[in-house]
Amino acid sequence: MALAPAMLCFQNSFNPPINGGKYRNINPPFPISGVSLSPPKSQWVTPTRLPQLHSPLFQHINTLCDDGKLNEALMLLRRDSHNFSLKELVDAIGSILQACGRKKELEIGRQVHEMVSSSTQFSHNVILNTRLVTMYSTCNVPSEARQVFENLEDRNLYQWNALISGYARNEMWGDALSVFCKLLLETDLKPDNFTLPCVIKACAGLSSVEVGRGVHGVAVRMGLAADAFVGNALIAMYGKCGFVEEATRVFETMSERNLVSWNALICGFSETGLAEECFNAFREMIMVGKGMIPDVASIVTILPVCAGRGELEIGRVVHGLALKLGLNQELTVTNALIDMYSKCGMMSEAHCLFEKALQKNVVSWNSMIGGCSREGDVCGTFDLVRKMPMEDEMKANTITVLNALPACLEQSELQSLKELHAYAIRHGFQLDELVANGLIAAYAKCGSLRSADYVFYGSETKTVSAWNALIGGYAQNGDPNKALDLFLQMTSCGIEPDWFSIGSILLASTHLKSLRDGKAIHGFVLRFGLESDSFIGISLLSLYVQCGKVVEARVLFSRMEERNIVSWNAMISGYSQNGFSNEALNLFRQMQQEGVQPYEITIIAVLTACAQLSALRLGKEMHCFALKANLIDDAFVGSSLIDMYAKCGCIDQSHIFFNRLREKDAVSWTVMIAGYGIHGCGGEAIELFENMKQAGLKPDGFTFIGVLMACSHAGLVEEGLKYFDEIWREHEVKPKLEHYACVVDMLGRAGRLSDAAKLIEEMPLEPDAGIWGALLGACRIHGKVDIGEKAASKLLELEPHKAENYVLLSNLFACSGRWDDVRRTRERMKEMGLRKDAGRSWIEISGRVYQFLVGENTLPESEQIWGMWNVLEEKIRGMGYIPDTGLVLHELEEEEKVEVLRGHSEKLAITFGLLKTGKGTTVRVCKNLRMCGDCHNAAKLVSKATEREIVVRDNKRFHHFRDGLCSCGDYW
Repeated sequence: MALAPAMLCFQNSFNPPINGGKYRNINPPFPISGVSLSPPKSQWVTPTRLPQLHSPLFQHINTLCDDGKLNEALMLLRRDSHNFSLKELVDAIGSILQACGRKKELEIGRQVHEMVSSSTQFSHNVILNTRLVTMYSTCNVPSEARQVFENLEDRNLYQWNALISGYARNEMWGDALSVFCKLLLETDLKPDNFTLPCVIKACAGLSSVEVGRGVHGVAVRMGLAADAFVGNALIAMYGKCGFVEEATRVFETMSERNLVSWNALICGFSETGLAEECFNAFREMIMVGKGMIPDVASIVTILPVCAGRGELEIGRVVHGLALKLGLNQELTVTNALIDMYSKCGMMSEAHCLFEKALQKNVVSWNSMIGGCSREGDVCGTFDLVRKMPMEDEMKANTITVLNALPACLEQSELQSLKELHAYAIRHGFQLDELVANGLIAAYAKCGSLRSADYVFYGSETKTVSAWNALIGGYAQNGDPNKALDLFLQMTSCGIEPDWFSIGSILLASTHLKSLRDGKAIHGFVLRFGLESDSFIGISLLSLYVQCGKVVEARVLFSRMEERNIVSWNAMISGYSQNGFSNEALNLFRQMQQEGVQPYEITIIAVLTACAQLSALRLGKEMHCFALKANLIDDAFVGSSLIDMYAKCGCIDQSHIFFNRLREKDAVSWTVMIAGYGIHGCGGEAIELFENMKQAGLKPDGFTFIGVLMACSHAGLVEEGLKYFDEIWREHEVKPKLEHYACVVDMLGRAGRLSDAAKLIEEMPLEPDAGIWGALLGACRIHGKVDIGEKAASKLLELEPHKAENYVLLSNLFACSGRWDDVRRTRERMKEMGLRKDAGRSWIEISGRVYQFLVGENTLPESEQIWGMWNVLEEKIRGMGYIPDTGLVLHELEEEEKVEVLRGHSEKLAITFGLLKTGKGTTVRVCKNLRMCGDCHNAAKLVSKATEREIVVRDNKRFHHFRDGLCSCGDYW
């Protein structure tokens, strides 16, 4: 019995053993480590149910302790102590002390302590003093355990172990290590295989791998490294600290591995996010583990990995294994299964398990509430919250509220959120920092920033997390200026911002497109060394992209130590959004070369770049890529493909893909209608719009822009005016400036300039540059100088530094022969340092995009291009082509004007396309400006002379030239 005190103290020092033991529930949502460092039951000295060498009176006390009737046991001991032998008294007191620890009966334990201290025959008893240390530790008052320990005159290893174990049990890791050091430095006692696991656990608790390595070294020097308890503790410590290689090395060098060893290793892989290694170790344990049968700890360790990775099939296999082993009725296993199914989106299975569970605890309810909340099932979430205290008399905790909060993400859920807030107040959770922060964030997402303020200013202590919740709420939900003000308030209060604060304030600067504020925050980031944080890096990248500073964004991107998929997407999208389509495509190729797997956002950004360039071949390649990656059913990818084919001139292919969509939402209908619009297919656009309404989908403002644009390009003025009237009257969509601009453009193209001017005068909104620009453009086409001058005057007030506006005015004057006004306008441009955009066209050949500037002779094939055009011009002159020199708005000789027309960029691009492609291939060209009338006439005749289809996309619409005709019907 000499080892009994130490054994008894260590029985209370760790979690109960895995096989056959009961598990303490940890919230949230269930224990995942499941690693016990306790000695096996065979080495325990059990204080209860002792052999029949004790009297019936002692047996009665022992039974009372087992039944939790500690007051009766203590009274019986005091009343009949004279009937006990000394040994029986010691054993009886020890049994009561152990039961006090087990039942957390601190006051009775203190009475027993007083009884022991007042007796000279018990006050120095080694076993009882060890039991006292263990009892106080188990009752979570380690300070009183330390006091008992300090009052001991002679301390043996069992008592040192009891104290170290007590500190470890109460997660006072530093104190455990301090006592261990004192044991080494002040005594001649040698730590044993009960001391070291507790100390190693303390190292894990502090995440101090260096100290853990030192203890590992002590174990090696003392010859204890091969001990199973010590080895298991080392595996668990290295795993928790993220050093899985060292954990694996310890595991592999163990002469004997038990189930705890395997569980510790699997847990280490799990906690470090190494899911595949976790699954492999679990399989290996079952297959080659020499009869190792998974226990509860194994199951509840592997299931959260399945949940985190969404590995539903593996989770189902583990569920089947639990059924086969009879572990499915264990509460922790049930909770883990509920959590796994809910996180894999299988709420029906989770609900079935929950309903069939023989017992439930708060973790069970919280797991179900969290699952419904994540799925957006507001009714299901709040039904569970209401039933929780009624059905099982289950007391909610802060996790209950935190799990329910994600259900409240929309303005429509504000009332439910207020109900949850009241629930938190009733249960006293509103003072919890996490709950308060969660409420602030939820109120912001539901659009009630005033309520978010109320919660924030009602908090007694405002930590950086609370400030972050409010700043983030304003930054993400509509008031970035207030977010900046709050950030300044926080820093003026002396609270240091963290990475989340910086991320939120960068988001606010991005929404405001405030480069000045963003650069100031960037300086702060550099000073505090936060630039290496991936979240901060991506936030900075987004800021520069949204502010149009793609060069600075690329420099930042290049400096990133680790570029994840989000950073690649941000940079590719940035290039695409800012018109750097070639750069977006080149970066996508680099991304593939570096082995980064793209997903939906990447595909959408690249398809947008292909659409901007009209790069059909590259767009088709991305279509194939999306098919192979199973991304084709994504609604946004589908709409991007429709848009890409339409903007690459393949409106028929666009419509074929649209018809093949399994589910058509309002966005896909709108994109298809807009596609018909830019191709001048007004009738088809109107038919599609009517079909959309019949399908029960509600058109929005963007849909109407597409319809009005289609009517404008097709000359369907009356139809367009009818739909413009419907916008508010039938569909309750408030017309915006973009809608008025479409109608002005539509009336202007049709020559109804007076009606267009009248509409501008009567519109309830202040006309913007887009509206005045549409009117001025129409005046230039129809030669209406008087209205055009008024429009130009308004336009130049709004955009005095935009060269395009002066060019429009200059061309208006030139059409009317007002050369003095032309010269004055151009002189004004020169004084302001403005330059006209040169005509630029581009064409994709074999996946490469070639660009042409007006009059360019720099390409190696330039001589061939000019030679071929001369041949083509001779052919089409014979078909009636006469260069329209009146379109050259410069004072030049007639022959010089003809030479200028020959050098137009679209003619060069068309000729190059004919030169580089085979017979029957469609030539597809894009131009940055409106196609001129001379090039339009020439292209019609070239299509007939060469028997080729030519598609030209200018900055307004598409022209399909076939057999001497254009799809626009010469109306553009």
